[in-house]
Amino acid sequence: MTQHLTLTSLPLFPLSAVLFPGGVLALRVFEVRYLDMVRKCQQAGAPFGVVALHSGHEVRRAGAPLEQFHDVGTLARIERLEAPQHGLLTLQCHGGTRFHILQRTLLPHGLWVADVEQMADDLSVPIPEDLAPTAKALAHVLATLRQRDPGAPSAIAPTPAQLGDSGWVANRWCELLPVPLELKQQLMELDNPLVRLELVGDVLERTGIAPP
Repeated sequence: MTQHLTLTSLPLFPLSAVLFPGGVLALRVFEVRYLDMVRKCQQAGAPFGVVALHSGHEVRRAGAPLEQFHDVGTLARIERLEAPQHGLLTLQCHGGTRFHILQRTLLPHGLWVADVEQMADDLSVPIPEDLAPTAKALAHVLATLRQRDPGAPSAIAPTPAQLGDSGWVANRWCELLPVPLELKQQLMELDNPLVRLELVGDVLERTGIAPP
């Protein structure tokens, strides 16, 4: 049985978004609690945790209740960091391993930290023949995005291996589809990448994006 790695005092960034493993996340950071956190993570080459909100707001508001967020999130590693002006950082992050929160703490200056246990990465599962249209449709959508805006984070040029992997294709569709945040969170938490892709395939069939 694999021993899951435990991280202590992982800084958290609650967002109205779900970060999937292998995904790209662009952020504009201006709150003091996150400016300091991002700089420290960049200097140490360490990740922070992205967790999806189920109540509250990304930006702290005076008198507002505390953020409430899910117990499962994704590690984010900073790939690019820029400071276009004083008090503002822009960064691009890459989604890594998922984690489960064991214990969370709110620090005095408003930053959440948590003790977390990393979850197992998706197994590499080939896409079955009946779900092949989901990969073909994804390749077409990504090619269109690259033509429209080659510099966009979603403008990915996938490899044949990625387009043949159930988890990778499911995750990219989950990022692109306009489905509720709670559904994206449920899909991200699924341990079985093939089940995730099957559920995505159901959505694509209903919308006519990837016909059976």
